[in-house]
Amino acid sequence: MSKPFASSTDLEAKTETLEVLADGVYALTAEGDPNVGAIEGEDFLVAFEARATPAAARDWLVKLREHTDKPVRYLVLSHYHAVRVLGASAFEADEIIAHERTKFLIEERGMQDWASEYGRMPRLFKEPDEIPGLTWPTLTFSDRMVIPLGGDRGDLVLQYLGRGHTEGDIVAWVDKHKIMFAGDLVEAKAALYTGDAFHQEWSTGTLDRVKAMGAEILVGGRGAVARGGAEVDAAVEQSRGFLSVMLNKVRETQAAGGTLKDAFEATHAALSPTYGHWPIFEHTLPFDVARVWEELKGVDRPTIWTAERDREIWAQLQG
Repeated sequence: MSKPFASSTDLEAKTETLEVLADGVYALTAEGDPNVGAIEGEDFLVAFEARATPAAARDWLVKLREHTDKPVRYLVLSHYHAVRVLGASAFEADEIIAHERTKFLIEERGMQDWASEYGRMPRLFKEPDEIPGLTWPTLTFSDRMVIPLGGDRGDLVLQYLGRGHTEGDIVAWVDKHKIMFAGDLVEAKAALYTGDAFHQEWSTGTLDRVKAMGAEILVGGRGAVARGGAEVDAAVEQSRGFLSVMLNKVRETQAAGGTLKDAFEATHAALSPTYGHWPIFEHTLPFDVARVWEELKGVDRPTIWTAERDREIWAQLQG
């Protein structure tokens, strides 16, 4: 019997928790739904991630406004995926910041990604008719951007650490407190979505650079906040382990002359004892394995996901 498509039947609301990580540094987690955050400057806010719709973003802002009424000067987008960016208009930010490759990816595949993610995760798209269109960055950079926070708050550093979850992922680093907002480069006890990923680079150099920054607190794309060096390292290595198992199983299958379905089944069997009970595992794995398969066949840049392709892969691997 085929499994329900992606997260289409995951309709139960998740409990959202706002955490104050340090003076003026906030994170909102939601039981495996996408995490968001905010950092206070002297007289402004930097928001990190935008959620899937303006209505969903406003829910986050209502909670944030219990702690600060400073205006949002900057909205930082870690990457281009629809559930992270389409709520941007609710912030009324002066500037929307992303990596230069993220802007390119929005141009190249933003509309297809919107349709794909809406089909896969309808619950995250609260009041979707409010979305005004694709979200366009107004400021981009290639390697590093520094936002002085003013007073004694130090700097917020936006850093590109290499290709990973997408080819344009960035992290936000609160230097005073050694807090990292890692986007979907790292998950803490949540399965990774890697359908647009560069697994070989991500699992090696990119995660090495994440780890080398020495965060004391890390907010991943999904899951709980990691606190302390041991928890941060565990989250990084959990993410690396997930990627490494997929790479190994798909390589083995290809070397043996097996099919994509064979690779999926071998990867599922290898990962499920450790990761199978974590959020979105069954949802993501078919798309993950399909991307690993083509990457190891020499396809450098991910094939664009469409709503139609999503259903085809699902039927082939989860049917």
